[in-house]
Amino acid sequence: MVIILAGRWLAAGRRPGDLHVLVINGPNLNRTGYRQPEVYGSLTLEDINGQLNRLALTLGMRLTFFQSNHEGELVDFLQGSAAGAQGIIINPGALTHYGYSLRDALQDAGLPAIEVHLSNIHAREEFRRHSVLAPVLTGQVAGLGSQGYLLALRALAHIAGVAGC
Repeated sequence: MVIILAGRWLAAGRRPGDLHVLVINGPNLNRTGYRQPEVYGSLTLEDINGQLNRLALTLGMRLTFFQSNHEGELVDFLQGSAAGAQGIIINPGALTHYGYSLRDALQDAGLPAIEVHLSNIHAREEFRRHSVLAPVLTGQVAGLGSQGYLLALRALAHIAGVAGC
């Protein structure tokens, strides 16, 4: 069985909206578009989420967005939501470098997960260059601004078997 949605083929047996992805943003990402736009860009997190929603519709995917400035809230969200999802996009912000409880929660979720960074963390200060999360994630996109989120969503669609991704 093949379903066509907005010109995209869904994997056999899947219906539009079957693929559910958690989009998680960590500390200070609520200030995106306002905080250091020369580094992080001028789009707000709401703008980026809107872009993701539009792409998700064309891919037959459903998204749940969550942002918190507190690591424990991110862990609680993952623990409460991962069972109903098929993938994760996460921009952990500064937790990239020291968020060990977040790392454990991502590993425990057992889902394909893509780490996204608006700036190129590998070309910035030394302390920003290492991700404690990366070893338990599927991949990382850094330095491509808001396009990184869209690429991450396409990567998860590809992993899930959505043709054309």
